[in-house]
Amino acid sequence: MRRSFRFVLSVLSGVLLSLAWLGFPGWIIFIAFLPLLYLDDFFVNQKEYFGSVSFFGHAFLAFVVWNVLTTWWVMYASLPGAATAILLNSFFMGLVWWLAHSAWRNFKKNLGYIAIVVFFLTYEFIHYHWELEWPWLSLGNAFANNVKMIQWYEFTGVFGGSLWILVVNIIVFKILKNIATRDFNRSFKIDLVSLVLIIIIPVAISEIIYIKYTEVENPREVVIVQPNIDPYNESHDIGFSNQVLQKFLNLALQKVTTHTDFIVGPETIFEQFWDEQRMDYNDQFRKVSHFIRMETNAEMVFGSVTLHYYEQGEKLSETARERIVNGRKINYDIYNSALFLSRDGGFQIYHKSILVSGVEKLPYIKYLKFLNKLVINLGGASGSYGKQDEPSNFTATDGTIIASPICFESIFGEHISKFVKKGAQVIFIITNDGWWKDTPGYKQHMSFARLRAIETRRSIARSANTGLSCFIDQRGEVFQKTKWWEDAVIRGNINLNDKITFYVKYGDYIARISAFLSVMLILFLIVKQFIKTDNQ
Repeated sequence: MRRSFRFVLSVLSGVLLSLAWLGFPGWIIFIAFLPLLYLDDFFVNQKEYFGSVSFFGHAFLAFVVWNVLTTWWVMYASLPGAATAILLNSFFMGLVWWLAHSAWRNFKKNLGYIAIVVFFLTYEFIHYHWELEWPWLSLGNAFANNVKMIQWYEFTGVFGGSLWILVVNIIVFKILKNIATRDFNRSFKIDLVSLVLIIIIPVAISEIIYIKYTEVENPREVVIVQPNIDPYNESHDIGFSNQVLQKFLNLALQKVTTHTDFIVGPETIFEQFWDEQRMDYNDQFRKVSHFIRMETNAEMVFGSVTLHYYEQGEKLSETARERIVNGRKINYDIYNSALFLSRDGGFQIYHKSILVSGVEKLPYIKYLKFLNKLVINLGGASGSYGKQDEPSNFTATDGTIIASPICFESIFGEHISKFVKKGAQVIFIITNDGWWKDTPGYKQHMSFARLRAIETRRSIARSANTGLSCFIDQRGEVFQKTKWWEDAVIRGNINLNDKITFYVKYGDYIARISAFLSVMLILFLIVKQFIKTDNQ
């Protein structure tokens, strides 16, 4: 096989992998790995002439293409940061496939196929849990806009989709290889039947669930505000902040009724560093509280940047900052927070738990704190934000329990399930996607919220500063979606739910099983290599 043709195959795999994130039907990804599997098979069969590193180069190229086509918009925050993220992510993906390729060279082919599946699922699982987390391209996300196909995510979560995609690609490849060699043996027939069943059964089950699923009528009227503040031209002085406040309240008034239960605003709509210990002295807080008491019966959820000052002797976090005031050292943390304001003037705070690497936090800050100033300044504060170790919910006056994940958190299925395990009956997602401008980024982000609705069977109200804001029902269907880059306010009823899904109860069990199998396979590979060396 000529080198130029091998490069074409690498690029083709990268393009096919990208399409589901660019608005094309998700089922295309069922054939996206075929060119890469063909290359994998070629280098295994030609291992006397090519080292395993040759395959790594082709896999790396495929994943660079995938990452560039789907996440290039990160460059609006930082071009160097985007380049670093794309190259690192592509390298890790290529490394995983190279490891599976190495296993294939030493195992029987079917065991090599298993290695591809469990290694890649393990890689995805790691991307949800380490300090460089970036699960944006988890394979199961490919069906975010095809919710009728994946209603069974309430049992498996996104990893069920990732497993489905990898297995279908492998079976299709084996079938095509048999057809090419005219080898219609018993294995071919088994693969053909397996392919039909593996595609048809999940889709049929999903259709049945979709048709039969009925939400319990337990409505709350919610008003979602999309103030449309340009984050790149936003001023952080008090005058501009007051204008934003007034615009936010005026928009809310357009849709609020005497039956409205909640008003939802976007992430970091207020960036004046609200002091959590002195809220009663905050003029903006008082204005919002007055608005709630005098203009509406509703309660409110929105985002703000908040401060916590440490008392003398209080244990400092790893992200704690310090400054000198009148010769005295003061320690404090800055948080990206969600606030709940109740009718009686009280408030509750949730600090964002999963922060964006390079934007809101320095990874492994315990060891790299001297680099903290390199964190990108988005939102008026350079350096790492503080965070909350575990998610927590808001409790409304009427007893409604609300989860309010902030922005990036909404792509972490098991993280959202923790809110639900703690009693959340409904989800309010608050975000500011204006940083990514009019690119595929904000569309992808909104679509991932549909997966959270299915996994948890919770209705969602999503407020995005510049769009897309919307309501999402418990089957993942979107209603009243706003347009991008416009002032908007929408009102709708969403139902509460108290039932716990299988996925919420057991989390990413598919990924954990894969991680265990990956360790076993790697140990087996190491032992086999030692035995092989001893026999030489």
